[in-house]
Amino acid sequence: MRYQNSLAMIALAAALLAAPCAAQMVDSGKYPNLKGQWLRPSGSPNNWIQLGGPPPLTPEYQKIWADIKADMKGGGPGNWPSTFCIPAGMPAMMSFYDPGEIIVTPETTYVLISHNDDSYRRIYTDGRDWPAEPIPTFAGYSIGKWIDQDGDGKYDVLDVETRHLKLPRSYDTSGIPFHSDGQAVIKERIYLDKADPNTLYDEMTVIDNALTRPYSKKQKATRNADPRPVWLSDVCSEHNSHIRIGEEPYYLSADGKLMPSKKNQAPPDLSYFKQAR
Repeated sequence: MRYQNSLAMIALAAALLAAPCAAQMVDSGKYPNLKGQWLRPSGSPNNWIQLGGPPPLTPEYQKIWADIKADMKGGGPGNWPSTFCIPAGMPAMMSFYDPGEIIVTPETTYVLISHNDDSYRRIYTDGRDWPAEPIPTFAGYSIGKWIDQDGDGKYDVLDVETRHLKLPRSYDTSGIPFHSDGQAVIKERIYLDKADPNTLYDEMTVIDNALTRPYSKKQKATRNADPRPVWLSDVCSEHNSHIRIGEEPYYLSADGKLMPSKKNQAPPDLSYFKQAR
């Protein structure tokens, strides 16, 4: 009898342990299949101007952007912090300029991008509120909510809001500026194409005090058909020839010497170096 009771207790314990796993397996069926490697299709733009039109900047920031474009025309880096190995952050990282991976769990959705030192973001879907004392990051703090649009019991859209974004940051290599107050908010709707589950869309809208109205674009990505894709990892500082000293950009020559990046550019302040007579 004691032996039978022991068997019953073991069976009960196994059932209790298995119950959460089974429930989790059932719950996971509610989420869209976002597994695999996501790529920007060949020939598909990721530039905000191409996809969303000219930026609706305020007169103040139109002037700032004009100066940025003039700097680029003169050989300068403009306003693309990634030139100096600063992570591109949001919203640029969601342009899929390099392959991306989306990992879905009930509490958090992770987005991983291999570019200029691997970039990642966490989209919290556990019902939390915004942090009381946030620390800004280039990817920002993202809170999301899964939505079942057609009532079939499965989620169709991940609705996301991102705040607490660190500067410097830009939309893309065009150098469109963000407001210096760091109060930008980015809203997204991430979903699979109903007709083609291997196509992903991210509708992004930026709300920023440098803009006269919200600025939106719809980014497209496709799933790599290879079930075991190659993942590359870049270390930006390994071969980067761009150097910023103070506010001035310079180049590092092939023989390891400092070079100007613009015509008639003055060298940096050498006060801490002993000058040769």
